[in-house]
Amino acid sequence: MRAIVQALHTQGIQAQVCAVVANTRDAPGLAWARDHGIEATLVAHADYASREGFDRELARVIDAYQPHYVLLAGFMRILTEGFVEHFRDRLVNIHPSLLPLFPGLHTHRQALDAGVQWHGCTVHFVTPAVDHGPIIAQGVVPVLADDTPESLADRLLPVEHQVYAQVACWLAEGRVALDASRRVHVRGISTRSFMIAPPGAQAE
Repeated sequence: MRAIVQALHTQGIQAQVCAVVANTRDAPGLAWARDHGIEATLVAHADYASREGFDRELARVIDAYQPHYVLLAGFMRILTEGFVEHFRDRLVNIHPSLLPLFPGLHTHRQALDAGVQWHGCTVHFVTPAVDHGPIIAQGVVPVLADDTPESLADRLLPVEHQVYAQVACWLAEGRVALDASRRVHVRGISTRSFMIAPPGAQAE
């Protein structure tokens, strides 16, 4: 969330992050947003008896801000089909793997267990199928011989920030479109892949 806000500001894009909404009271993003003049709202899922009730209230709160897009960042809940359809083609998420590889949790461990040599992240439109949906952009990092899930996650994090922030800028500029086959196209962009190679990744 911070990377997105900062990218929109530093690139001078005429777009506004109209609100930050969190579902947990201790979410640090709420205080950060308020400190930077962004309206921040809590909709605590623990206050609702059902997932559907929480999602209805969450949608109502979001609709009050009239956003063009809803960007999920660190929102660790499975959203109901009704919520996803309400924001169809406006709801965006980032997942820490190169989808369709390794959906779900523990993606860095999944990557190491599979023996892949490249790992990454995917920014995509959200559909009712969890960790699926049209891919907007992906970022990759090499997997090193001595990697642990923690070291791999640490190496990937700057790429996640870069990719998601760039996608936010594309969305704000009106560059992103879906065709009839539900494939993403970004006007004026030749590639939607990103990579940051770490020091020492080259073969010796």
